Amino acid sequence: MSTLAFVLVIAAAVSHAAWNVIAHGVSRAGTPFLWWGAVGSTVVWAGAIPFTGGIGTDDLLAFALGVGVSGVLHVVYMAVLQRGYREGNLSTVYATARGTGPFLSVIVAVLLLGERPSIVALVGVVAIIVGVVAIGLVDRGRATRRGRGIDLGIVFGLLTGVAIAAYTIWDANAVRTWNLSPVAFMVGTTLLEIPFYSLGVRRRWAAVRMLWRTQWRRIIAFSILSPLSYILVLTAIQIAPVALVAPLREVSVVLVSLFGVFALKESRPGWRIAASAVVAAGIVMLAL
Repeated sequence: MSTLAFVLVIAAAVSHAAWNVIAHGVSRAGTPFLWWGAVGSTVVWAGAIPFTGGIGTDDLLAFALGVGVSGVLHVVYMAVLQRGYREGNLSTVYATARGTGPFLSVIVAVLLLGERPSIVALVGVVAIIVGVVAIGLVDRGRATRRGRGIDLGIVFGLLTGVAIAAYTIWDANAVRTWNLSPVAFMVGTTLLEIPFYSLGVRRRWAAVRMLWRTQWRRIIAFSILSPLSYILVLTAIQIAPVALVAPLREVSVVLVSLFGVFALKESRPGWRIAASAVVAAGIVMLAL
């Protein structure tokens, strides 16, 4: 992996961890927060399109198809992620999702996109996935203590991972095949999300307005960081294999896990830190 691609993905991971911490803080707001996120992301980043290569292609049909499918997949992703945050611990949901997503992405990238990472890179991929799954399963026992056999945080984390793999592979193929601009692609996706979320809040506009009055700082931060994290990933995918980019961005799991340990005082900090070290080892292998 080139130095530029590596730096782009690490920067994306930092942005991704930051917006997930922000989203966890207002996850109970549900669809009103997602509506503001889509509107804010579109407004904030639309102005950058003329300065980042426009839409990147003259084929408007290809652009519409790319962002159309991506928009639907991202709506599904955000819906199950937010539900997971309501059901489980931040580290559990986030790390389970981030472990499942790259695992499936690597398999599809190798089998369908014809990518062939080196042995060292694949070992690094495995280390990252093992580490994030270990973080995600730290609190598995909490489901039993609460009197239920299945931890819904893990269930929705896994479903989120499937959604991550789906949009990652689709978006990578669309951006590469049709030479689409990452910024325009992201703005098109968030713009398409607005009608979906508008249906979800059609009888809750008072809650939408109240959310802005009480959480406008979080909304603005989310609107900047969430698209930024994925724009950086889409840019990296144009110059590096999906099989390497998808797992490497999971350095964000380390950051979120440490936030859970030191800020939220989540259980078993030693286990979380040790698993994070495994992720870090995998990152080093990918960097090499």
